[in-house]
Amino acid sequence: MSELSDQRPRSGMRVSAYDQPTVEGIARHGQLKKPAAWRSILKFVAAGLAVLLVSGASLGAIAVNTIWSKRTTVALIGETEGPPPSIGAFEGGFNILIVGTDTRVGQGGIGGTEEEVDSALNDVNILLHVSQDQTNATAISFPRDMVVGIPECPWQDGSGETKGYSTEAINTALYYGGLPCVAATVEELTGLPIQFAGMISFAGVNGMADVIGGVDVCITGPMIDPNTGIYLPEAGTYNLKGIEALAFLRSRAGVGDGSDLTRISSQQVYLSSLVRTLKSADTLSNVNKLYNLANVAVQNMTLSNSLADPTTMVSIALALKNIPLERVTFVQYPGTTGGSGIYSGKVQPNRTLGDQLMAYVAADQPFLLAEAGDGSGSTIDPNAAPITPDPNSTSAPIDNTGLPVLEGVPGQTAADQTCSITQDATGFDD
Repeated sequence: MSELSDQRPRSGMRVSAYDQPTVEGIARHGQLKKPAAWRSILKFVAAGLAVLLVSGASLGAIAVNTIWSKRTTVALIGETEGPPPSIGAFEGGFNILIVGTDTRVGQGGIGGTEEEVDSALNDVNILLHVSQDQTNATAISFPRDMVVGIPECPWQDGSGETKGYSTEAINTALYYGGLPCVAATVEELTGLPIQFAGMISFAGVNGMADVIGGVDVCITGPMIDPNTGIYLPEAGTYNLKGIEALAFLRSRAGVGDGSDLTRISSQQVYLSSLVRTLKSADTLSNVNKLYNLANVAVQNMTLSNSLADPTTMVSIALALKNIPLERVTFVQYPGTTGGSGIYSGKVQPNRTLGDQLMAYVAADQPFLLAEAGDGSGSTIDPNAAPITPDPNSTSAPIDNTGLPVLEGVPGQTAADQTCSITQDATGFDD
């Protein structure tokens, strides 16, 4: 890794138009076409719900009814009618599934028109677990091509037909049965009940990045990827907004070993910085930012009935707002690439490590990671200034004495200031 240069935030150069290659999709009514390069945008789009949750503690004071009137809702499988229980009533904490869809319907041509791209896949799946005592949270990312069991789900076309059980990439679940099917799939994989779920498209990505004033990201060297249009010519820290943030987050060839696994690590560099930005006084005390952030997010979201209750949303936001950065942990569900046969190029889950991770989460057990970053897609920023403690905080310093260390699972906390390990991908065919 090269030594980092001047770390002052700056704006990246403007990105170019996006390439739109097509790849094979699922075939129920014929082959589906979708631009592969746009898949990773949804890593950021999915964070939109987390953005809303963290910042939403002030929604009660800033026109909740106006914002909530724009929401779209759906019932999860087995979800009953009526107001959801208090979040403190869920034994073992509560779980929120954050899904990013690649649909082009109503997206204003982003990534292709509805006629050009008729698929709708869940290319982002993040399960956020909040402990029952609301002192720690874990966000688990599932690689889009991870091969899992997809349970029987009612088809989302309203035909009344039911999809049979299958084993395939996790990102096909949305196509089969919408958000409820994705939730059922993640429940089966993790063994955790999902009380809340939200799905967000990428139409609001630019607006959300701009509303918060951009996010600072650190890179170890030039990040040049013609496939996405990102052009950051040297090592350092850049403040990324709108389309530049999209280009950064969707770049696979420009980071790590060019795989989706190292791209997730790179994206966690962004997400940890995003959480720090959202929890800063500049955001949480700015009513206009909070309103605009919530407004953009809700207009581009589908919420489970349980999550579509304003009181529940504000309660969740308050719980997340008070969790220390050191106890907000981003991890990637462990897996390896290189499957054979029909699973060639797909991600195979590491059940041993995965079960250990889920055992800690199910037991509400906070844990430490062996290191921040994976050493391939992300690494500690050696030039980062220490995070200034909140002078108004009444919380005791974090004591990690005696916590178990989860070896072999990549990730970082929101307090870890990291850099994306980059490469010049000129000539790389994504």
